[in-house]
Amino acid sequence: MVIREESYGKRVILFPGDYYVTDKQVRISTLLGSCVSACLYDPVNRVVGMNHFLLSNRRYTNDMPIVITEAGRYGVHAMELIINGMLKLGAERKHLRAKVCGGSSLLVPKDGKDSFHCVGRVNCAFIEQFLRNDGIRIVSSDLGGDTGRVVHFDTHNFCLYIRKIKKVSLEGLGIRDKEYWKRELKRHRDEGTAPDIWG
Repeated sequence: MVIREESYGKRVILFPGDYYVTDKQVRISTLLGSCVSACLYDPVNRVVGMNHFLLSNRRYTNDMPIVITEAGRYGVHAMELIINGMLKLGAERKHLRAKVCGGSSLLVPKDGKDSFHCVGRVNCAFIEQFLRNDGIRIVSSDLGGDTGRVVHFDTHNFCLYIRKIKKVSLEGLGIRDKEYWKRELKRHRDEGTAPDIWG
């Protein structure tokens, strides 16, 4: 995470695995490929939070419930961090609203033949299921597709600004996603908890 002062105020830049909660006026930004960001806000108590997560774990069959797999546990961890952080700042669960984005299919096999979810689809399914199960209403959603996204979340008005990255520019973004996966796989192997990551 990087925090810096700019002409209009403070900007917080999130990287994979980061989250940020605040009751102050800031702009939170990130770059998404197959990752997902959940932008949560309590409009009554004016507390906001945003995360950036990539569910780098085991492969999933299409009929496996996402929320009870290891992917769900990783996603639950990312979501609980942001929700608990917001509650500590005075947010109330009953007022929480969500804007979600990301989950592009950047790493689909070239032949298109795979009986498992690609990472982007896993992330999209997970965030929708989690928020529905937790009773948090999704106000707006920009999930899926095959383009990357530059995302800015303004905390003073709860607006989410998204700029799609042209498809021709995605090769580097896909490479960065794969590099992140490789780092995560190495970390899990070093810790003796290696998941079966497809990348």
